[in-house]
Amino acid sequence: MPHRKLKEFDPVSFLATSGLGRRILHIKAKGTLFTQGSVADSVFYVQKGRAKLTVVSKAGKEATITLIAAGDFVGEEAITAIAGLHMSTATAITACSVLRIERKEMTRVIHDEHAFSDIFVAFLLERSMRTQADLVDQLFNSSERRLARILLLMADFGKAGEPETLIPKITEETLADMIGTTRSRVSFFMNRFRKMGFIEYNGRIHVHKSLLNIVLHDQRPGANSISAALLDSKRDKTKTAKRASATAKRGERAI
Repeated sequence: MPHRKLKEFDPVSFLATSGLGRRILHIKAKGTLFTQGSVADSVFYVQKGRAKLTVVSKAGKEATITLIAAGDFVGEEAITAIAGLHMSTATAITACSVLRIERKEMTRVIHDEHAFSDIFVAFLLERSMRTQADLVDQLFNSSERRLARILLLMADFGKAGEPETLIPKITEETLADMIGTTRSRVSFFMNRFRKMGFIEYNGRIHVHKSLLNIVLHDQRPGANSISAALLDSKRDKTKTAKRASATAKRGERAI
């Protein structure tokens, strides 16, 4: 009796459908995929919609870690050697469809299906690079540039394919929380962007490519940081030289 040929594993189909150890969830806007401190027993794959990761300190201060879009995994701490607790909360910004993959099934498919593990590792590398870029943005850029970058990321500028220039409905309070500033400052910058023709803002935000002008220097943060440091160094040297010259002149007058 001839052996039946095993069906080739299709990672796209796996991530698009429910099955053993995985099921599709529909989360309303402002609903949660998981909460900080809850048991990390599943990994989530966002099929549709947008969400954000936030953390809350013991003092009650909330901070946004990153934005999540369709095609992203979240909750990967569930597959560590010893499953623990979620370190953050994943909240839907818009209505989301997500695939909840149980820890056991996620571990199996990573080990057994190289086509899937390639996709997952590529995502983790991209997430790592994005996290580093977020840190540089937070440390070195003004709140205006951080806001411009957030809007561009939400519009998918920089990703393959055409950007979605009309971003999901989002409040100024949420944007302020994401970039670490006040709502009034966000309102001020949004009005400035609109006057300069970078965005259209009437309930929902339409982002124009010209907004890239605000954050072009972010493409080479290292080079710009070095340039800024060199400029500061030159300014310091100039100030020092001027002070030395003034001191010498005062000394000559005294003599």
